[in-house]
Amino acid sequence: MSTRYGQLAFGPGAVRRQEEVGSFVAYGAKLGSPDAGPDALEPQVQSMIRESWHFFLGSTTPSGWPYIQHRGGPQGFVHVLDERTLGFADVAGNRQFVTTGNVESDDRVALFFIDYVRKRRAKIYGRARVVEKADDPELLARLASVGEATLGKPERSFLVAVEAVDLNCPRHIEPLWPKASIDRMRELYQRDVEEAQAEAEQLRRRVAELEAQLRERSAS
Repeated sequence: MSTRYGQLAFGPGAVRRQEEVGSFVAYGAKLGSPDAGPDALEPQVQSMIRESWHFFLGSTTPSGWPYIQHRGGPQGFVHVLDERTLGFADVAGNRQFVTTGNVESDDRVALFFIDYVRKRRAKIYGRARVVEKADDPELLARLASVGEATLGKPERSFLVAVEAVDLNCPRHIEPLWPKASIDRMRELYQRDVEEAQAEAEQLRRRVAELEAQLRERSAS
């Protein structure tokens, strides 16, 4: 856990409970360290984000209530623009604009990524900014492009300046695989089965040929 993350996440209540159970040395003690400024996304975290097909985005309503939203798309729909900046396209949805409105009044957000296959998760604090399509159409076109595909009906861009990052423990994560991964594994398995069946058929034919030759020799 980075110093920056602890400084943003741990309030007096969290520190008190850490002291009570003896975990303050591992966590809360970081509060006394100098502020090193925003964290950078390490290569491991960057790779995890690029491979993610969904994440959860937390923001705060003007009334002070937390709001969390699920965001999903093909792997790569969240772009790592540099080691301290993330971006993604905001596509047409239910037209409530809760997250968009929240960010416009309070830019602080939390992103939660989870990798079910490798049982790992990343928590990211950041400051989000909404960029309308009319203000930067090239940026939106870039964020809406995922490989050779384009996300449907992109309306605006979201940019997140990373403040702090924490990689959490793998406990209580049940391994899950995306359907596309399972389909690929099924295709590979089916191909192996077909190749094995073809090889077995060739062996059966060869055995039949040898048996026929033996019968001919025995008859002569």
